[in-house]
Amino acid sequence: MTTYDDKKIVITGGSSGIGLAAARLFADGGAHVLITGRTQSTLDAALERLGGRAVAVRSDAASLKDIEALAGTVGERFGAVDALFVNAGVTASAPLDATTEEMYDTVFDINVKGAYFTVRALAPLLREGGGVVLTTSVVNVLGLDGLSVYSASKAALRSMTRTLARELLPRGVRVNAVSPGPIDTGILDRSLPADVAETMKDTYRSNNPMGRLGSPEEVAAAVAYLAFGATFSTGTEFPVDGGASQL
Repeated sequence: MTTYDDKKIVITGGSSGIGLAAARLFADGGAHVLITGRTQSTLDAALERLGGRAVAVRSDAASLKDIEALAGTVGERFGAVDALFVNAGVTASAPLDATTEEMYDTVFDINVKGAYFTVRALAPLLREGGGVVLTTSVVNVLGLDGLSVYSASKAALRSMTRTLARELLPRGVRVNAVSPGPIDTGILDRSLPADVAETMKDTYRSNNPMGRLGSPEEVAAAVAYLAFGATFSTGTEFPVDGGASQL
């Protein structure tokens, strides 16, 4: 088993789903993990699952004030950081004629502006040889109905991965992206009636080349590789999508 003894890792959007799975992987491997989220009760529940090697900070990825405060907290708690997983994000679905300015601004404020300024604020704390991982999505290369704004936000992150990788090269910091496809994070079961959720999951399975949904743990394994194992890779995007973007 790979160990991350005494590594210092920051995960935004780390209180549930893929972010929590990554936090558990790193904490179980001996790392000190700081997770962020917007809801205190969800953060508290995550801490119960992560144990004593984790710290939770309530922080809104859309707030530059919160991001700057987060950088201060990370500096006080950790000093230097070995890896940063920029995972905080929101989804939104609407056809073009039903997309509102508020929806557009919310998605881009969190997914794009928030990610950019999170890297900007925490980059000075990253050790030489450290890794940054951004969460993109299979939708940044697929044209899917009703996802124009969300897809564009993830495509912006893909571009950002390349430019930030170039800019941080002189500091010895790598920047890569993980691109999840249909992942069973439990959000459908929590937000929809059981029969509707299962119908949607059946559709995702039938449309996927591997015929199933992925797990948050499978994405977390890719994040860990990009953060620590991919020492000769920067500016790349790693698909974890059952072949959806490739086949």
